[in-house]
Amino acid sequence: MKLVTVLLTALLAASFAQAQNPLALGKDLRTADPSGHVWPDGRMWLYTSHDQECQDDFHMKDWTAFSSTDLVHWTNHGAVLSVKDLAWADDYAWAPDAAYKNGKYYLVFPAGTGVKDRQNPKLSTKWMGIGIAESDSPAGPFKDMIGAPLWRKPYANDPALFVDDDGRAYLYSRTSGVNYLVVEMADDMRSIKGGLQKMDMGGYEPPMEGPWVFKRNGLYYFTMPEHNRVLTYYTATAPKGPWTYRGVIMDAEGGNNHHSIVQYRGQWVLFYHRWLDVPGAACAKKQRHVAAEYLHFNDDGTIRKVERTQQGVGDFPQRVSGQ
Repeated sequence: MKLVTVLLTALLAASFAQAQNPLALGKDLRTADPSGHVWPDGRMWLYTSHDQECQDDFHMKDWTAFSSTDLVHWTNHGAVLSVKDLAWADDYAWAPDAAYKNGKYYLVFPAGTGVKDRQNPKLSTKWMGIGIAESDSPAGPFKDMIGAPLWRKPYANDPALFVDDDGRAYLYSRTSGVNYLVVEMADDMRSIKGGLQKMDMGGYEPPMEGPWVFKRNGLYYFTMPEHNRVLTYYTATAPKGPWTYRGVIMDAEGGNNHHSIVQYRGQWVLFYHRWLDVPGAACAKKQRHVAAEYLHFNDDGTIRKVERTQQGVGDFPQRVSGQ
């Protein structure tokens, strides 16, 4: 009887260990908009926005970093940058991204000022821009070295920073008036080269937010939450396009969904966020939590559709144990 109890306990523990969605980033911590990167230290790093508990209308104040070697156990490195560290913004610490270049780590982030009046939009004073901060460590702290956004017009948020194999860095963002824009960063990563350029998206340009760009086998992927909720993607043979629309990666589930796609220890992983009920929370509404799933490609480079699971990447240690 004792042996049966021990075995059942072990099975339950194993099952619990593999139930990793959302990721175990911290008790009572609300995170969203995960930007995943593998740096020279060999760890998987996540840079996320940080929702305040039961927050009202996305008034967010800092950006948080996490790291892991097995995607199950995560180290919380705390806030790596806060709006209180900025001279040009005091709110809206939304979806960040990061890059490694010139021996330094860069955090590209949106932030803003003012108030959005949802009842009377004409009275809104909200503005957002994109900043860039530097650090000698992936864990930060990051410092805003230019003390200003990279540009003030157009209004912009949700930056994606992609460094190509030749070291050239490209910044993609969501902007007001027109989307699907790209600009090349200066070599020192403290300014942009020229103006924003409109990309050729092959005639299909739905409303979007939170773009993410990566490269695999010489093919560039521009991925995004289409209509802010359904993850879809394009491919191209150059970082500025022209792009060809390829279809859906992940269906919608309630609220918006920001994501990133990165390869780690031979496995491709999709990081995203979910809107989930929180037992015992101070409010009776769904809140955001970072989650992850494996991502798979077909032989022709197209992406197989991803389904949300309770397990997520909880078996990652077992998958890579033979390496």
